Amino acid sequence: MGEQPIYTTRAHVFQIDPSTKKNWVPASKQAVTVSYFYDSTRNSYRIISVDGSKVIINSTITPNMTFTKTSQKFGQWADSRANTVFGLGFSSEQQLSKFAEKFQEVKDAAKMARDKSEEKVEMVINNSQESERQTPSADQASSFNGTDDEKISIVSPEAAQLKTENERLKSVVEQSNANTKKWETELQTLKENNARLEDALQESSSNVESWKKQFSTCKEESDALRQKIAELEAQCNEANQEKQKNAQLTARVKELEAELQEKEQELENLRKQAEIIPQLMGECDSITAKLKIAETRNKELEGRVEGLRVDINDSRQKQGNMKGELKKFMDILDGKIDELHEFRQGLSKLGVDN
Repeated sequence: MGEQPIYTTRAHVFQIDPSTKKNWVPASKQAVTVSYFYDSTRNSYRIISVDGSKVIINSTITPNMTFTKTSQKFGQWADSRANTVFGLGFSSEQQLSKFAEKFQEVKDAAKMARDKSEEKVEMVINNSQESERQTPSADQASSFNGTDDEKISIVSPEAAQLKTENERLKSVVEQSNANTKKWETELQTLKENNARLEDALQESSSNVESWKKQFSTCKEESDALRQKIAELEAQCNEANQEKQKNAQLTARVKELEAELQEKEQELENLRKQAEIIPQLMGECDSITAKLKIAETRNKELEGRVEGLRVDINDSRQKQGNMKGELKKFMDILDGKIDELHEFRQGLSKLGVDN
């Protein structure tokens, strides 16, 4: 059947930086398909991922590999043959857990396959050793029967078969010895790679701690910046409130200036009216003088008009009428004088207030 996929998922693929062995380098720009494959002819398992036409993961699973979860959505494993460390970033914790469980299953299956292969090799080696021990006894047993010609005629087919079998077993043993040496070399290489990968894993773990510290520091800085932004927003709100207050005060100042102009206009009108008061006072004085002259003339005329009672009565009537009008005028004049006096006091008060 060849190689068949047994499990498929999607993830972001990363590889460890070969120069620093610390930083992750993205192997794909977006999430790609990552699949487990089983090769029935070789009895082996591989993780394969292809981005377009580029193979970004081709990792054969061995019993010595370990898949490590470094966060809730990220995991990694080391491949000594590829001399790198692969990392996968998943969209959810459930996908990561499923991939890790499948990795453990494939790892256990690879271990069982290796154990069965080692058992077969041991059986072949044991059979070859037993055959080498039994071959001389068979030759000795054949030498006890008949003459030399009979020995040759009877033993030759069996001896040839045994010889062929021994040669085949010797070649198998030699091949198994060569394979054993090869496997020992590979095992030593795997041990060395495993040690290097353990060092890389420890470094990556320490890097994870440093990244956590950096993340915590960045988070604290972010919180501080957010608090600073909140303070600046509060200050901006206060500034806006101050602007509103200043706008209100400016409007109030304009209103007061308008009121002040109205008051100044009223004051100017009062000043103009105050200028008219001396003229009115002069007219009142002239009227008073005329009244005095009229009274003097009336007294002079009393002596003259005794004979003319009718005229005097008329004059008295006219004088009474004139006195009534003068009295009314004097009352009005007194009221005006009082009003002018109060107006002066108001002007004085206004002058003090200004």
